[in-house]
Amino acid sequence: MHDEQASGGEHQQYLSFRLGEEAYALPILAVKEILEYPSLTRVPLMASCVRGVLNLRGSVVPVVDLALRFGRTPQPQTRRSCVVIVEVRADEEWSDIGIVVDAVNRVIDIPAADIEPPPSFGTRLRTDFIHGMGKVDGGFVMILDAAQALSVEEIARLGAETGGARAA
Repeated sequence: MHDEQASGGEHQQYLSFRLGEEAYALPILAVKEILEYPSLTRVPLMASCVRGVLNLRGSVVPVVDLALRFGRTPQPQTRRSCVVIVEVRADEEWSDIGIVVDAVNRVIDIPAADIEPPPSFGTRLRTDFIHGMGKVDGGFVMILDAAQALSVEEIARLGAETGGARAA
């Protein structure tokens, strides 16, 4: 069950979460689990958006700070901060990646008819990171394209280009 986006179904469920004041969502089928903010091991020469790795039942899982990945200033860690483990496809392989979020809100149903294409301008986020804009409770939630936003190849390339420089 690796469907990452709606496949024409009537409704799809999404995990909604916050980064700062902005609301985002990921297809629930891409989410494996939600963890309290764990202890992370830093790894030298990683991209600045990679906070480190965690041990998830014997597997090494990289943890990406979405705020840094999206070019924003990360928020201080709070009791609501957590790591969402997401399964993403890279070429023909599936990988688990942790993402740091400020707060997980809830699982929401969004009818396919209530998902608009991403705007071509006006967002502070790369449009290829956005699958669509879901209409929820009179507002919008940005539905992320996990494969694009968490591209293993691109994040590895960023680490190589910057020499693993970390944001202060």
